[in-house]
Amino acid sequence: MTVALPASSPATFEIKSANLPLVALLLKSPDLDALARDLALRFGDIPDFFDNDPLVVELSALAADERAIDFATLMTLLRSYRVAPVAVRGGNPAQMDAAQAAGLLAAPDARITAARTQEPPITRLQAAPPVEAPAMAAPPPGALVIDKPLRSGQQVYARGRDLVVLAMVNAGAEVIADGHIHVYAPLRGKAMAGARGNADARIFALSLEPELLSIAGIYRTSENPLPEGVWGQPTQVRLVPGPDGDKLVMEPIKVSGKA
Repeated sequence: MTVALPASSPATFEIKSANLPLVALLLKSPDLDALARDLALRFGDIPDFFDNDPLVVELSALAADERAIDFATLMTLLRSYRVAPVAVRGGNPAQMDAAQAAGLLAAPDARITAARTQEPPITRLQAAPPVEAPAMAAPPPGALVIDKPLRSGQQVYARGRDLVVLAMVNAGAEVIADGHIHVYAPLRGKAMAGARGNADARIFALSLEPELLSIAGIYRTSENPLPEGVWGQPTQVRLVPGPDGDKLVMEPIKVSGKA
């Protein structure tokens, strides 16, 4: 005999499935002093790069390393950059036990998007008042558009979207975007596209005269001369994979009325 029990739903809660977007720290060394220096070089001048993003610590590169990791110190360091370490994956049993003892959750099923290369540190920039989009819970669709010249010391960061600049980016200014960067004027400062590891991001400039170019952390400074035919010309910059890793490739853009 089949018995049908009446269904009931709690008045105070419901259980639902949820997806949580995470950023990941691919830890390659247990030396936290070195990590602190590299984080300061990469993010010290961009205090709003993260917005209390939940973070998973990826330990697969250290699974064979027997040196201890001070997870309490690591978590304090990461929180100082406005990220919230919540989980860990990929470590050996001792590392996973130590991480969980420090309060991190084991997340073996967390999916981490593989970057083509690890981001090298970017030259530290002089502190300057930033020029930013208004703070929002989630970036609106479309690009962040800047229609005024950027002076030396000014900084613009387009979080989660493209950046379009309609005026000159002077030497000493800095433009950063998680997506593409378009500069419809001379680009004479620093431009960093794909700031969170998007290797498909590109930089477009009407006149390329930069101090620094970077895509997904792969960068080139003015100390290395640009390829012949692109200085001061309409140019696109993109990442191209190669046997020795990704490299920045600069290609002239044909503009009507120009060769």
